[in-house]
Amino acid sequence: SVFENMAFGLKLRKFPKDEIKRRVDEAARILDIAPLLERKPRALSGGQRQRVAMGRAIVRNPKVFLFDEPLSNLDAKLRVQTRAEILRLHARLKATVVYVTHDQVEAMTMGTRIAVMHRGVLQQVGTPQELYETPANRFVAGFIGSPAMNLVEATVADSAISFGNVSMRLGGARAAAIKGRSAVVAGFRPEHLRIGAASGDEIGLALEADVVEYLGAQELLHLSSGAGDLLALVNATHRTSRGDRVPLALSPSQLHFFDAVTGAAIR
Repeated sequence: SVFENMAFGLKLRKFPKDEIKRRVDEAARILDIAPLLERKPRALSGGQRQRVAMGRAIVRNPKVFLFDEPLSNLDAKLRVQTRAEILRLHARLKATVVYVTHDQVEAMTMGTRIAVMHRGVLQQVGTPQELYETPANRFVAGFIGSPAMNLVEATVADSAISFGNVSMRLGGARAAAIKGRSAVVAGFRPEHLRIGAASGDEIGLALEADVVEYLGAQELLHLSSGAGDLLALVNATHRTSRGDRVPLALSPSQLHFFDAVTGAAIR
């Protein structure tokens, strides 16, 4: 039964029966699986089995939990639900959770601090906000954020960068950051592009919409730049059509630069 499954580790450690029952009942209450304790594990859904596995760890009162891609086998709706349950569990138990995932949305929504690894090498450690706003290199920039950051290889001439049929003229600190370079990787997030004419110190772009993905409140535009697709996540009230030439504006403060060879961020 589920009860025996959760109690197994405690039985091996020779805990008294009343203590085992107390701990299993408490874990089942926390995870909202008390009605399932007499069922067989094979009779449970994927999400319920996941909670039983968590319960098996909780009854041991560990100081550290290790979750190794616990949601990868669940469907999308159940993934969101179980993600919330793990967050509630973390808040209630006040224990350290080391959570391994390839899903950056899980990392961003669940992590207090995130360590980004690439080919076994630590790339950056920080809060979700730090990784989102100031990625240490091109890999972190492309990994954190959904949809992913637009990253383009650009040539530098005076205070302007160019890629495909796009040219961006820069001023102030942004121009100073790339001074003396012949090439950089430029990055900007789809959600930081807005439809409309540039105003003030904003950078203006005009690109053709190749594909439009309607998401309800938002639209994800795939834009032809001559140097590969660029993505823009915009308000759906514009109702962009395929083939439209779309005027876009970007704040210079939302533009990132990375070394064209090493990929390291240029501050």
